[in-house]
Amino acid sequence: MRENKPNILVILADDLGYSDIGCFGGEISTPHIDSLAADGVRLRDFHNTPRCSPSRASLLTGLHPHQAGIGILTGDDSDDGGYRGNLNPDVLTIAEILKDAGYETAARGKWHLAADMHTPNGAWPTERGFDSFWGTLTGCGSYYRPGTLTRDLADASHEATDPGFFYTDRIAEESVSFLRNRDRDRPFFLYAPFTAPHWPLHAREATIAKYRAVYARGWDELRDERFERQISLGVLSPGTPLSERDPSVPEWANEPNKEWQIERMSVYAAMVEEMDSAVGTILNELKDQNVRENTIVVFLSDNGASADPVPLIELEYFRERLDILNQRTKDGRSVDIGNDPRVMPGGEESYQSYGRAWANLSNTPYRLYKLWAHEGGIAAPFIFSWPEGDLPTGEVIDGAFQLTHVLPTLLEAAHVNAPASLPSNSILSTLRGAEVSDPQPLWWEHCGNAAYRKGNWKLVREHGFTWELYDMSTDRSETIDVASQHPELVDELADEWRKTADSVGVIPFQKTLDIYRKRGLGWTSAVG
Repeated sequence: MRENKPNILVILADDLGYSDIGCFGGEISTPHIDSLAADGVRLRDFHNTPRCSPSRASLLTGLHPHQAGIGILTGDDSDDGGYRGNLNPDVLTIAEILKDAGYETAARGKWHLAADMHTPNGAWPTERGFDSFWGTLTGCGSYYRPGTLTRDLADASHEATDPGFFYTDRIAEESVSFLRNRDRDRPFFLYAPFTAPHWPLHAREATIAKYRAVYARGWDELRDERFERQISLGVLSPGTPLSERDPSVPEWANEPNKEWQIERMSVYAAMVEEMDSAVGTILNELKDQNVRENTIVVFLSDNGASADPVPLIELEYFRERLDILNQRTKDGRSVDIGNDPRVMPGGEESYQSYGRAWANLSNTPYRLYKLWAHEGGIAAPFIFSWPEGDLPTGEVIDGAFQLTHVLPTLLEAAHVNAPASLPSNSILSTLRGAEVSDPQPLWWEHCGNAAYRKGNWKLVREHGFTWELYDMSTDRSETIDVASQHPELVDELADEWRKTADSVGVIPFQKTLDIYRKRGLGWTSAVG
C-alpha cells in the first residue's frame, strides 16, 4: 500500500550553467522548467560538485563523492577507496532505500557511475536499487547514436539505429513508458538524468534557428542582461557583483569568428530548449495520470557550465573512446571532431563544445567553470516543486546548501527513515519557509581544487595555488580576495577543510597524477 507517500521525480541536467534557464535569468526558452519554479521554490545558494560523476554519486548517496567511491571520475582504479572509480558497494543509494520502503524505482538517462560499461556488474543501475534502467553508462556521446546504450543489463545500441532517434527526446519517451506501465498501487521514484546540454553540440535546425539573432548580440551584452534579470527575479541577493569577463575571452566586438560563435551558442541554447520540452513531456504525463499534485519534482544541474575544449585530434586518438564518439554518422559520413571554426556544429557529423566565452555567459554572475570549486564550477540552479507539500510557491529561499542535503530531504518528505550512517541533513523545513537556524559548513574537493564554506565565509583554492577568502554575504561572485586581511581565519578554515578531507578519504592530487601517469594517462583523459 502506498499510504499516500509522495512520488518522486529527480531531473538532472548536464553541464547546465547557473543562469541558463529562464527562472534563473536566462534568455533561453524553458517554460516547463520555469513552471516548476512557479509552483515550487528555488534555492538561491545551492551547490553541486565541480564535476559530473562525483555529483551523481553524491546526489544518489547523500555523501561526499569520495565516500561514495567517485573522488574524480569512473574508472580511476585507484587502491584508495575514495578513488575506486565505481560507486561504493558499501554505501546505500536512494533507490535502494526507497525500494526497501515500497517504492518502484526507475532510472532513464545517463548513469556514469560504473568503471566497466560493457560487462554487467555491481555498479550498474539495476544492481544499485533501480527496478529498471534505460540509458547510457558513459559520460557523454552523440545525441543521434549514443554509445553504451543499455536496457537493464542488456546492450540496447540497436535502438539508436532509427533515423529519427534523438537521445533527449528518447529519455522523455522512456520515462513516460515507465510511468504508464508502473504498479499504480506503489509510489514511484523516477531518476531522469539528461545528457543535455553537455557537448557534443547536437540539436535540430528548427530549434537552433530561433536563437541565431539572439546570440548575434554577443556575450557581453547578454551577460549584462542576464545579471539584471537575476537581480529582478531574486535569484541573486541585492548587492551581488557581476564578475569581470573571463580575461582570456575577447570583447565581442573583437571576436574574429562571430558566425561560428553565434552558431555554437545557438546550438547550446537549442539543446537546453529541447531538454525543457522533454521535461514537459514527462510533466504532462504526470498531469494526465492525476498524480502531479503529490509528486515531488527536483530539478538541478550536475556542475557549472563547462569550458571544456574539444580539440582537433585525429580519429586514432579516440580509438579506445568509441563509447563517447562515433567515427561515422548513421548514413556513413565522417564525423568532424573538434572545435573548428570552419565547421558549423549541430548536426550528427559534427562534434564540438561551445567554449569558454559562452560558458562564462552561462555561469553569470560567477567566474570559472566546471572542474573548479569557485562558484562558476559549483553554483547550481535548484528547484523543488511539490504542489501538496505546503511550500511557499514561487519563492526564492535563502541558505547555503549542497548535494548532500537532497537525499535526506527526500526521505523526510517520503516519511522514510534514513540509515543511521547518513548525516541528518534534511532541509525540508527550510524549503517550507522556515529560517535556517544552524547552518552547516559546506565542503568540496576535486582534483586539488577545494573549498570550504562556513557561514558567510568561503575559503577556496585552485590546485597548486594558495587559499583565497571571500565574504559571501557581499561578494558571492568572488571578486575581492580578503585572505590577506584575515590570516587567522584562513588558517582556521583550512584546518577544518583538512579534517573533513581526511575523514572522507581525500588523497593529495599529486598522488592521483602519479597514478594516472603510471597507467599512461593524463588526468583529463576521462570525460565527465
